[in-house]
Amino acid sequence: MTPPARTRFAPSPTGYLHIGAARTALFAWLYARHTGGQFILRIEDTDRKRYVPDALEKIIDGLQWLGLDWDEGPDIGGPHAPYTQSERLPKYQEAADWLVAHGHAYRCYCTPDELAEMREKQQANKEKIGYDRRCRWLTPEERAAKEAEGRSWVVRLAVPTEGDITIDDLIRGPVTFNNAELQDAVLLKADGYPTYHLAVVVDDHDMAITHVIRGEEWISSAPLHVHLYRAFGWEMPLFAHTPSILKPSGKGKISKRDLQTPEGAVIPVMLHLYPEMGYLPEALFNFLSGIGWSLDDHTEIYDRETAIKHFDLKDINPGPARFPAEKLEWMNGVYIRMLSIDELVQRLIPYLSRDLGIPEEALARDQRLRIIAPAIQERLKKLTDAAPLIDFLYADEIDIGDPRLLTPRKTTPEQTVDILTGIIATLEQVESWDEETLETALRGLAQEKGLKAGQVFSPIRQAVTGKKVAPPLFATLVAVGRETSLRRLNDALNLLKRSVREQ
Repeated sequence: MTPPARTRFAPSPTGYLHIGAARTALFAWLYARHTGGQFILRIEDTDRKRYVPDALEKIIDGLQWLGLDWDEGPDIGGPHAPYTQSERLPKYQEAADWLVAHGHAYRCYCTPDELAEMREKQQANKEKIGYDRRCRWLTPEERAAKEAEGRSWVVRLAVPTEGDITIDDLIRGPVTFNNAELQDAVLLKADGYPTYHLAVVVDDHDMAITHVIRGEEWISSAPLHVHLYRAFGWEMPLFAHTPSILKPSGKGKISKRDLQTPEGAVIPVMLHLYPEMGYLPEALFNFLSGIGWSLDDHTEIYDRETAIKHFDLKDINPGPARFPAEKLEWMNGVYIRMLSIDELVQRLIPYLSRDLGIPEEALARDQRLRIIAPAIQERLKKLTDAAPLIDFLYADEIDIGDPRLLTPRKTTPEQTVDILTGIIATLEQVESWDEETLETALRGLAQEKGLKAGQVFSPIRQAVTGKKVAPPLFATLVAVGRETSLRRLNDALNLLKRSVREQ
């Protein structure tokens, strides 16, 4: 049995949550749930210059929408609170002071101008660009002089300059770094705020994180973190660096711009845009879990309970994974078709309200939506597809536009006037306004007049919906209702008659 894992996701509110980061959060959540452990949410808000005011709210809302609940976090507390880094500053200051006192770090007094001059000389001499450790070797007297000048300082890690360091990554195996290639990274900035390197190690230790699961862009930072763990004498967590997600073409990593499928459809990169665009959380959960990991070699659709049961870090492919954009809409459509009609209606209401300008309360009471929902369910790839399909239900009048649109192929406008007249007369006589009765009556009319069914159905569809393509005709007529359908048909007939007279 795998022991319970404590994993975490630690987003920074310097921007909105990238879909790649959401996939990493999902993997961390799955592993915690698979092992019967805990998933912790921690907010890394120490980069105050790039702080985006509404980013944190959107990050939390997006994670909750995706169904990633946490056992400890800033909103619910826990035994290792606080879970927001800006509330933990004394811990980082204490840790930095300890490192300096024990020779594992040092104060660097270099000014921005001095660092810029250093880099210019390195560039001119074609040397490796990076901090040259000049403050690392200062004597106590030289440090005292810098302090007396009133210089501000940062704390840098004193990285070993010889030997190698190996990270045993759970996804990609041993990864070795040469210590001489590492920088003496800044741990504590002049404003008293920690950098990522110090804060992440202190926080992961304090919160008893057993598995650090993060994107592969952080793998180059891992040796610095291992050196910090060793300096403190702390037990080290296990590391797992998830593979990058590539563009749908497979060429390059996905950027913060919108993605496009080969067909030109737009796929958002930021998580908070997915619910706005009509994707289902259970579909996106299934989709994201399958980028870099798979249940088996043939199963595409599975629920979160199945994913929890089978997920393991060792089964993640270490290679970069393409974002299969063409699969996302297909998968979303599959999940839409799995909904009951009642659930589908409830999911559609917020989008229809937003896109058609109708209060949600009115839509919830309106039986027309419940009638038409089964007829459109098969056609929906996203919940936002519904509004343009059924907007005619809520229109006061139908704008047919060119009256010639009422005339079916191989039919004259004069013939169409006769057909519409017969349609209206037939529909006025039907006793029950249901799909079976309407279909029987209208097919009977076509047979009586020696017409093809399309010659009868096409002008009805155009008159009642104003669309060449609409939901199935008989479900549409039932949803629109007898009175409105007949009124629209009469309006269309009068429009066509005027057009014929004016020819």
